[in-house]
Amino acid sequence: MKGSPNSRGALYMVLAMAVFICNDALVKAASAQVSVAQIMFVRGAMTVGLVLMVARHLKALPDRRMLTDPMMLLRVFFEIGATLTYLTALSRIPFANASSILQSLPLAVTLGAALFLGEKVGWRRWAAIGVGFAGVLIILRPGPAGFVPDALFAVAAVFFTAGRDLVTKRVDPSIPSISVSVLTSTVVTLIGGCLIVPMGGWRPLDAGTFGLLALAALLVLAGYQSIILAMRSGEISFVAPFRYTSLVWALGIGLLFFGETPDNGMILGVSLVVASGLYTFYRESRRRHATAAETEPAPPA
Repeated sequence: MKGSPNSRGALYMVLAMAVFICNDALVKAASAQVSVAQIMFVRGAMTVGLVLMVARHLKALPDRRMLTDPMMLLRVFFEIGATLTYLTALSRIPFANASSILQSLPLAVTLGAALFLGEKVGWRRWAAIGVGFAGVLIILRPGPAGFVPDALFAVAAVFFTAGRDLVTKRVDPSIPSISVSVLTSTVVTLIGGCLIVPMGGWRPLDAGTFGLLALAALLVLAGYQSIILAMRSGEISFVAPFRYTSLVWALGIGLLFFGETPDNGMILGVSLVVASGLYTFYRESRRRHATAAETEPAPPA
């Protein structure tokens, strides 16, 4: 792909968001026929097969060291929680609502970094976090008239995913990324298999539903690859805001395929979440540049 590194990174990020949102739409369509646990198992089994082939080609299969790394095990725990809660949200609330709530993830990561990793967060970013979560509350519509309890699954997914991302920074850097993907996807698939009976039992898969899950597995793999290319191609501060292009896809798919029309309250809430997230990215970029300037050695006299 030609162009500057930042433009390539932005295009890869836009592609990744489109792929992930299409995967979510396929999962939501399949959830009308089978349980969340069965989706985790079937889609996961196909994803594991694809990831294993890549890991074997790269000679990066998981080893025993990964099973004794506390941060690796904690990451797997957060991944299980994120998968269960978000798939449940997709199956129970409007598609665009679940995707919109998930856009508060960068704010949750910043909050977690400040509370648990000791990262310095100024009052401007604290204010942005507050505004962003106020936008989530508007989307949730607290109160007897508009509140849907199942929307809390999407909120829980945000915090599980933020925990996963924060813990990933503490995983032994010598462990290859593809090995992390193999272990995580394998455990999530096994957990899905264990939950099939408690969550309603196995339902026969028709060709249509199986096709949806097979395509979802391919999209998950393509999305992860696109994210890696995006982060390695351009500057994070430039590329990361393009995550919000997923909202365009989510609102469009929700309208065209699920008949969901966003009202004024949802548009206001989404606008607050996106604006606060973009401001957080901006302040983070400013902080990095200031830190780099302070640590840069002075030129010789």
